[in-house]
Amino acid sequence: MFLVTGATGDLGRRIVRSLRGRGQPVRAFVRLEARYADLEQMGAEIFIGDLRRRDLIERAVRGARYVISAHGTRPGQSIAEVEYQANIDLIEAAQTQGVERFVYISVLGADRHYDDAPVFKAKREVEKYLTRTPIPYTVLRPAGFASNLLTLARNFERTGFYFLIGRRENRTSLVSTDDLSEIAIQAASLPEARNRTFAIGGPESLRRDEIPKIFEKLFNRAGQILQLPIEAFDAARTLIGLVNPVISRDLGTLRVLLANEYTCDPHEVQQVFQIELESLHHFLRRNLLYST
Repeated sequence: MFLVTGATGDLGRRIVRSLRGRGQPVRAFVRLEARYADLEQMGAEIFIGDLRRRDLIERAVRGARYVISAHGTRPGQSIAEVEYQANIDLIEAAQTQGVERFVYISVLGADRHYDDAPVFKAKREVEKYLTRTPIPYTVLRPAGFASNLLTLARNFERTGFYFLIGRRENRTSLVSTDDLSEIAIQAASLPEARNRTFAIGGPESLRRDEIPKIFEKLFNRAGQILQLPIEAFDAARTLIGLVNPVISRDLGTLRVLLANEYTCDPHEVQQVFQIELESLHHFLRRNLLYST
């Protein structure tokens, strides 16, 4: 039995779908207000709960052989409660229940000590806690989900505009969310992935201004980049802080994502997991149902 948290998110839903396609039993941890009918139709066992409640986490883990922690925070949620404490509770419950492998979805850069990024800090503390336990684990640090660009691509198709904050030349190695799903599933049982941490990126290191060029090819139309300097974001964040300090603090993670590069060498992942990583262009074309 696989327990998947964040089962209705971009990554979690793909993990559940892939596992059920292989006939694997899956328990999907979902919120009551989430859309999970499709997961139930796939044959997943639906566990309705709140990751802020330790007792529900303990119930969800019972009988699970593998745990894949793929959840994140939504706007308005406490990073300390959901990103940090919920994972600590998951790890402790997994240890009590004798889970065979704990797969944790972290983030590339979690070890760079970004003091202004609460999500990065929370994920790094979870990583450190997990590696100190006797539970066999695999930590995956994705550079960013390719699926996060689907909405931007559809907006580009409609308007021809691509909004970019920060430096055009900053590079990123966005990973196909389907590839990350496959890697997470393999990590649950692959001997070579036991007690290891992997940086996960796509096969290419793209400048941020190369992304709208991919959109142009997909939709066969010229586009225009609307660029905003990072200083303008900082100014807006300062103003927000005068009204809502909590939102301003949480925007630190977004600021870190916008201001830095996230690239990694794909060769180790391709060798260990025996996977040919998908390009961003191919992922977008496949998911947007376009051919070029």
